[in-house]
Formats: sequence, structure tokens, C-alpha cells
Amino acid sequence: MTSDKRQAKRKRVLKGARILIPSLGISVDCAVRDLSEAGACLVLTAPVAITDNFELALYDGAIRQCSVVWRTPRRLGVSFPGVAESAPSQPGRNSA
Repeated sequence: MTSDKRQAKRKRVLKGARILIPSLGISVDCAVRDLSEAGACLVLTAPVAITDNFELALYDGAIRQCSVVWRTPRRLGVSFPGVAESAPSQPGRNSA
């Protein structure tokens, strides 16, 4: 059984977004799987090396600074720095 310690309620979504790394001139399409005020779960269409910090251009036009909390080859759990909450849990991961 998993324990969800988030303070902000996450919202399940499946919307397009774009990972931006301006210093490297990189832009990668992704999908936002779930979203809260403090973090998101992102799904990549292919395994891509992504830096630990980047900008996320959301489907509503907002741009958020992101820090990677966990990663798999095609998923990233990110937090939005400055907000006191954990990023979305990795599927199948138990929190103690």
C-alpha cells in the first residue's frame, strides 16, 4: 500500500508540454500525467537524457522551473522549486 504525503492535491491530466533547456538549445516534447501546485509526473515519448533542472512549458502557456526528483527511462517526477511538497510518486513505489 502506498502512502501519499503530498500537501497539495494532485490532478490527473494527460496534456502536452515541452521540456526546455535554453542553455543547451534543447526542447523535448512530453506529456503531463499528473500535476499539483508543487510538482508533476512527465512522460517522454522516447528515452532522452534530461538535465536535473529545466523549464517546463505547460499546455496552458505557463512556464515552471523544475527539479527532477526521480526518473525512469521514459518518466520524470519533478518538483517545482520553492513549493513545500513532494513530486508525484513513481508508479509502484512505496513510501514508508
